[in-house]
Amino acid sequence: MIIKLIELVEIKMPLVSFFETSFGRTYERRIILTRVADKENNEGWGECTAGETPSYCEEWTDGCWSVLREILAPMVLDKEIESASQVWDLMKQVRGNRMAKAAIETAVWDLEAKKLNVPLWKHLGGTNREIACGVSIGIQDSVEQLFRKIQTELDVGYKRIKIKIAPHWDFEIIRQVREKFGNILLMGDANSAYSLSDIDLFKRMDAFCLMMFEQPLAHDDMLDHSKLQREIETPICLDESIRSPEDARKAIELGACKIINVKLGRVGGHAQTRLVETIARENSIPIWCGGMLESGIGRAHNIAMSTLKGFTLPGDVSASKRYWHEDIIEPEVLVTENGTIIAPVKAGIGFEVKRERIDKITVRKKELK
Repeated sequence: MIIKLIELVEIKMPLVSFFETSFGRTYERRIILTRVADKENNEGWGECTAGETPSYCEEWTDGCWSVLREILAPMVLDKEIESASQVWDLMKQVRGNRMAKAAIETAVWDLEAKKLNVPLWKHLGGTNREIACGVSIGIQDSVEQLFRKIQTELDVGYKRIKIKIAPHWDFEIIRQVREKFGNILLMGDANSAYSLSDIDLFKRMDAFCLMMFEQPLAHDDMLDHSKLQREIETPICLDESIRSPEDARKAIELGACKIINVKLGRVGGHAQTRLVETIARENSIPIWCGGMLESGIGRAHNIAMSTLKGFTLPGDVSASKRYWHEDIIEPEVLVTENGTIIAPVKAGIGFEVKRERIDKITVRKKELK
């Protein structure tokens, strides 16, 4: 397989409603899509999950556009590869930039699965065609607004509720949610908003029997997380700290977490995800798929990833309509009344890309040959 073309397309999509974390509030997404094609004009699609600013991590939309155009794409174009699993190695000499790398790497996986006429999830080695879904609910303007959103998602059938927490929105909020909704599957995502000085707070929140605290401490930390985990009963789930298979191995050896959130872009694509999944599964560490407010293309790749054997907890993969008035794939991602998503049977990512829709919301594009 030889990649003859890489097309970069930036689109702008307004969210159905704002999404707030400890980083701030998001109203719309600027998303880079990647389309790769071989010499027979077979094509595959990927998505760069970086945010508009370098807040979640150091990668961001404009930075990824530059590194994709000027550095990463030339490393892949016109190189002969035997399988999509080799694309990571073509870009290996570039440090970091995993979300940008994943944008190309995942597109090649889609292309290869289509050439083989198999669904991507099967091509990756997935075993669980029906995946359990949860939702992530951002910080709201009031507790009543949070209650309404939680009730809406429970009525739809979602299996797990994740609420964002921050120093102004934590203990009392969780207490009221528990009081209102009882023994639902509930977790708190801190996005690195706390420090070891907050140990007593986390000990107090043990009383709420949460599934996990996600990334409570610094984004690049493992040592302090291991100290916190020894002091509390609630499992710690690492997100931002796990950027590679080696990070997963070290975090497990340190006892820094009991659960791992895997984000496809954060670890660098499907090949790296499969290595993280193997390490976690062999160490009996459950993993789940995190979300980055992806469009339908990124969401389709998340579905495929979530079918791997080690993904045993409900992830953040949810219906298109939760985020977008109109998605860029058809059919849009749907959730069953049982709160699950069934992986598609069509080849590749299993969804048709709506080029007319993409063209309407494109703000820039670049073909690299």
